[in-house]
Amino acid sequence: MQKRLEKIADSVTRSARKNSAQTRVNGFYEVFDRNDEVLIVINADPDALASAMAVKRLLSYRVGSVTIGYPNEIRRLNNMTMVERLKIPIERLHTLPVNDFSKRILLDSQPPHHSCFGKMDFDVIIDHHPVTEGWDATCIDIRPEYGAVSTIMVEYLRAAGIKPSVALATALFYGIKVDSQNFEKKNMQLADGISFRYLFDIANRNLVRKFELTELRRSELKYFKIALNEVKASKGRAYVHLGRVGTPDVQVIIADFLNHVDKFDWVLVSGIHGEKLVVIFRCDGYRKNAGKLAMKTFGEFGPAGGHKEAARAEVPLKNLPLRENQEFTTSTLMRLATRHMR
Repeated sequence: MQKRLEKIADSVTRSARKNSAQTRVNGFYEVFDRNDEVLIVINADPDALASAMAVKRLLSYRVGSVTIGYPNEIRRLNNMTMVERLKIPIERLHTLPVNDFSKRILLDSQPPHHSCFGKMDFDVIIDHHPVTEGWDATCIDIRPEYGAVSTIMVEYLRAAGIKPSVALATALFYGIKVDSQNFEKKNMQLADGISFRYLFDIANRNLVRKFELTELRRSELKYFKIALNEVKASKGRAYVHLGRVGTPDVQVIIADFLNHVDKFDWVLVSGIHGEKLVVIFRCDGYRKNAGKLAMKTFGEFGPAGGHKEAARAEVPLKNLPLRENQEFTTSTLMRLATRHMR
């Protein structure tokens, strides 16, 4: 009897979920006409790229054309590998005649999130970030409780009766994996797990592993040598200043690497990128708070903050408390941070 009741409850739950997704996807489709030329706008990262691929598939055979445009330069090597390996057809936004498109969609973002987004009107906005104000659209689907927009897209595809190709499933699988931080985020929902499991047997998981492993350029190996030579350890804390870096992404990689070293409870890796000092903070998050430390150490000089286990500060060099002609060093980083550490 108990099993029968559980089966009925499960059936009702699945039916309600399907009807809800069906209503949403029907509302999405109602926005478009057969002759529409559609522009999908994203700030390119794995979740946004995957979601754009899904919307392009949803609109196949329903509109005249679909173009994916993005404003940001893609610098992360794993994101570049994703685009190349999956052959994602994207174009830089500034090269496109934005006003010539009859319909515009914004994915994984909202107009206030980027200056160029705020200058455009959108017909559809689908996102999972907290809701902002000062804009409107014909079709809006924003779910801050979801871990990724890719999860929403899986629900749309299933409600539309579309089984994703291996390439699309791989992109969506990776999008959920990245935005959920491998399901370690606190706000993960059952919906994210359901979509992830659905994609598990369709996606090329070996290719996803390729994306994850492709993080470092050969030319950036020199920073590891600098880090190993420069690292200063004191009371379970590791400090490293890399000097000028081509991209702060290499600081993140080195900080995560050092965070796996025994007896390092805190890791701080700084570098100069452009006219800013960028500092990456890492800790285990157990009775520690990297976000608070970043704010206490650098908040008075520039943007700083983050989560308990990971944080970041980006400080204009002109704001740093340095004497004339004094260079920022590992010792400087150590001195500034230790004032706020127990």
